[in-house]
Amino acid sequence: MALAIAAIKYVQSLRIKKFRQKYHHFVVEGDKAVHELFHSSWKIVTCYHTEAFSVPKKGLETVLVSEKEMERLSHHQAPQNALAVVEIPQWPVNIPQSGIQLYLDGIRDPGNLGTIIRIADWYGLEEVWCSEDTVELFNPKSINATMGSFLRVRLMVKPAIEFLNACGLPAYAAVMDGENIHQAELPTDALLVIGNEGQGISKETLALIYKRISIPRLGQAESLNAGVATAVLMDNFFRKH
Repeated sequence: MALAIAAIKYVQSLRIKKFRQKYHHFVVEGDKAVHELFHSSWKIVTCYHTEAFSVPKKGLETVLVSEKEMERLSHHQAPQNALAVVEIPQWPVNIPQSGIQLYLDGIRDPGNLGTIIRIADWYGLEEVWCSEDTVELFNPKSINATMGSFLRVRLMVKPAIEFLNACGLPAYAAVMDGENIHQAELPTDALLVIGNEGQGISKETLALIYKRISIPRLGQAESLNAGVATAVLMDNFFRKH
């Protein structure tokens, strides 16, 4: 049986933020990511798949589609064999008071956000905090860039000033002209703040920072993208653990 036009249009609509917010659903694509979903606590609304996808035996009704139908459902030019519509979860908000924490101030690129979520997952963080103008986690490009790490790392939204005032950790700002991260004394409990790709950290946020830190530049590159910078800085903090 051919897939209904209404179903295709609904999945396509979830590429747009206002419809994700309206229906509280988002899309996950890719065989590996959908397999991981089946073995997680996240609620799958519908799973669409081609014959090439091996459906995990977990009692969920799935929808078999043709490769042409998958092309219409997918936002990728070369889609894989599975796509799931997933319910956006609601998470309790508990401001952290210990450990190494991460705050994103105005990250706009979904690829950078997804990479940062993967980095947080690598270092065992269960959540990342961000400003309201940070790109949405459930953007399809963000989800794809997490490579499945969105299942283990929550992205929590809280205005920077409100968050920094409530968080009991010393805040370290990643800037171009701060103290050399290799020489800085880093605590085992701290908040690392990463700023916007072009504008950096806002002045309002910088006013609440404990210390400014930088990655020493030995060559001629103008800058590092937010994901790479986050990985280097996080590694330095976690060496103290």
